[in-house]
Formats: sequence, C-alpha cells, structure tokens
Amino acid sequence: MTNLIGEFECKIDAKGRIMMPSSLKKQLSGDNQEKFVVNRGFEKCLVLYPLSDWKTISDDVNKLNLYNKKNREFVRYFYRGATDLLLDASSRFLLPKSLTEYAGIERDVVLFAFSNRIEIWAKDAYEALLTDEPEDFASLAEEVMGKQNTDQNGIS
Repeated sequence: MTNLIGEFECKIDAKGRIMMPSSLKKQLSGDNQEKFVVNRGFEKCLVLYPLSDWKTISDDVNKLNLYNKKNREFVRYFYRGATDLLLDASSRFLLPKSLTEYAGIERDVVLFAFSNRIEIWAKDAYEALLTDEPEDFASLAEEVMGKQNTDQNGIS
C-alpha cells in the first residue's frame, strides 16, 4: 500500500490538466507513478488513487452484498464519475470536466496527499474547510484518537 504525504498548491490549465508535483511523484513507485483513478470525494473534492490502491479499495467495495439497498446506493455513489487517468510525458493528468464542476475546481487547487490517496481541492474550498483549525482540531483529535493506546510514541 502506498503511503503518501504532503500538501501542494497547483494550477489547473485551460484544458483541465494538473501537473503532478515532482516531490509527490517521487513518493510513488512503478506503475503507481503513471496510472491513477480519480473519483468524487466524500466532501466537495476529488480523490486521486494510484491504480494499485484503487484496485484494493474497489475489491473491498465489490464484496458488498448488493441485495442490501444501502450497499447498492453506496456502490453507485462510490463509482459515480470514477475515471482512469494516465500521466502524460510532462507529468500532467487531465481531470474530467464533470468532476471539476462537482468539486468547484477552476484554477487554483490544493493536492492533499495522505495514506493511499491524493485529495484534489479548489484552493478556496480547502482553506474554508480548515478555517477553524486550532481549537477544533484539538477537540477532533481527542474524539477520534483519544481512545487509542499509543504507548510507543508517548502521545495519549
């Protein structure tokens, strides 16, 4: 599984292409440097997955019981807009117009890389999402991570 990290400000060109930052591309290996799948995120952003990680996630989704109505609904939303992407010779990828419209992406974007994915945000939407950072982040960390046993790193 890929382990990406970083936040990168980029621009989308008139044709809808974004150049993959070289420091982000270096974190990828083999086919993961060129083949991706982009899809809608849970928030108003896009999510770019290296192809091998997409296949793993997709395999899990495909195991859902489709006789369950909520599962079918999830599968439809999850795959809606999913598109294979290939980096060109200049390390650019072309975002489908329907997906850029969904995410409100026009010119300035932020690529937020973590774990096995790269979120693609309209810069203003990304900044608005994180405006309440200091106090709210501490509360969120307590709620999400507060029950984790972290003996090895001393954070509890």
